[in-house]
Amino acid sequence: MGKTKKEKDPNRLGFGKLLAWSSSGFSAAMQSVIIGFFSIYCSTILGLEPALVGTLLLATKIFDCFTDLLIGYLIDNTNTRLGRGRPYELCIIGTWITTIMLYSCPPEWEMVAKCIWVVVVYTLMNSGFISLYYSAQNAYMVRAFNSNEVYVKINAYAGLIYMVGGMIPTIAVPMLMETMATTAKGWQTMIIVFAIPGFVLGVGRFLGVKEKYNVDVKTDHVTIRELLDIIKKNKYIWIVAFVFMVYQLVANMGVNTYYFTYVVGDIGMMSAMSISAVLMVPIMFVFPPLLKKVSIDRVIIWGFIACCAGCILNWFALDNFALLMIANCLKGVGVVPMSMMAGLLTIECGDYNEWQERPRMDATLGIAQGLAGNVGNALGSFVLGIFLQIAGFISTVEGEVVTQPDSAVFMIRLLASWIPMVFYVFAILVLKKYDLSKKMPQIRRELEERRAVRANTEA
Repeated sequence: MGKTKKEKDPNRLGFGKLLAWSSSGFSAAMQSVIIGFFSIYCSTILGLEPALVGTLLLATKIFDCFTDLLIGYLIDNTNTRLGRGRPYELCIIGTWITTIMLYSCPPEWEMVAKCIWVVVVYTLMNSGFISLYYSAQNAYMVRAFNSNEVYVKINAYAGLIYMVGGMIPTIAVPMLMETMATTAKGWQTMIIVFAIPGFVLGVGRFLGVKEKYNVDVKTDHVTIRELLDIIKKNKYIWIVAFVFMVYQLVANMGVNTYYFTYVVGDIGMMSAMSISAVLMVPIMFVFPPLLKKVSIDRVIIWGFIACCAGCILNWFALDNFALLMIANCLKGVGVVPMSMMAGLLTIECGDYNEWQERPRMDATLGIAQGLAGNVGNALGSFVLGIFLQIAGFISTVEGEVVTQPDSAVFMIRLLASWIPMVFYVFAILVLKKYDLSKKMPQIRRELEERRAVRANTEA
C-alpha cells in the first residue's frame, strides 16, 4: 500500500513564511519610530515652533479625510493577478523616499518655504504611501493565510520582529543625535543610513507571500453607497478606530526626546533606557495561548492599565534612571497588546460584515483604523506643540544653545506622565463598549460553514 499523503495543517505558520511576512513590518516599524523624532528636528534644526509644527501636521489630516475613504474603496475593488492587498506592499518604498525628503529641508530657507515643504511632503507620505500600505494589510493577510489561529500567531510572533525593527532606531537615534545628527546634513545622512536597509527589507513580504484564498461572501464591485452604509452600521470599527487614535496620539507625542534632553539632561541616556524593551520579548510568546482564553479587547485594557501605572511612576521619577526604567517597562509592556493586536480587532469587524452577508471591506475598515492612527499621530504632535508653546518652550535653529524656562521643563514632565494617563483612561472606558469578541465564536463557526458550502458549490 502507498503512503497516505499527510494533510497540511491550515493553522501551521512556517518559519520562512513568518520571516517573509515580517520583513516589511520590520521596515515599517523602523520608519514609524524615525518619524517620531521629526518634532525635535524641526524645533532644534529648522527653528520651527513646536505648536506650529503640530498645527501643520494636524492640518494635513483634513486632506486625509477626503483621500482615505477613496483609498479604501480603491483597494476593496482591486482584483489583480497579484491579488488585492499585495500590490500595495510596494508603497513601503515610497514611505522611505518621502521620509528622506522630510528630513532634507534646508534650514536656511524662509519660514514659509519650510512650512510648505513640511505640509506637502508629510501629506504625500501619510495620505499617499502610508495610507495605501497600511490599508491593504488586512486584505492581504486574510487572503494569504485564512485562519484566525494563524492571524494571532502572525500578530504575536511577527509583532516581536516588528518590535526589534522599532527598537533599532529607538536605541540608535538618541546616540546619533549626540554625534552624527547635530546638523541638518547629519540628520539627512542618518535617515539615509536607516532607509537603505528599509528599502531592501520592505519588499520581502511582496516577494515571499502570495494571496491564495477567496474569503469574500460577495466579490462583485463594491459601490460607494455600500461602503458608506457598512461604515455607518458597523459600530465596532468606530470603537477600534477611537482607541487606536488615542494609542497613536500618546505614542507619537515624542515627549521622551524632550524629557531626556531637558529633564534628565542627557539624550544619550534615552538609548540606554530603550534597551529595556528587550524585557518585553517574552511577552510576545504569551499572546497566542492567552488569546485562546481571554478576548483581545480585555488584554488591551489590561495593557492600558499598566500604562497608567507607568505614567504615574514617571511623574515621581524625575531623573532617577532606575525609576524611569521601571516606568518605561510598564508603559512598553502596556502598549504591546494594542500595537500588535489592533489588526485582529479590525479583522473581527470584517468577519462581522461578512457574517451579515455584506462585503468584508477589509481595506475600508483598515482605512478607518489607519485614518484614526494618522489623526492620532498628528494630534500627538499638536498636543505636544501647543502645551510646550503655552509653557514658553524656546525653539532654536542649527547651532543655537538656550536654557529652557522652568515652566517648559514642568510641562515636559506633565506630558510624560499625567496627560497621557488621562488619554489612556478615556481609551479604557470606550473599549469597555466593545462586545464583539463575545460573539466571535458563533460568527466564525457560521462563516466556516458558509465558506465550506460555497467551496463545494464552486467545485
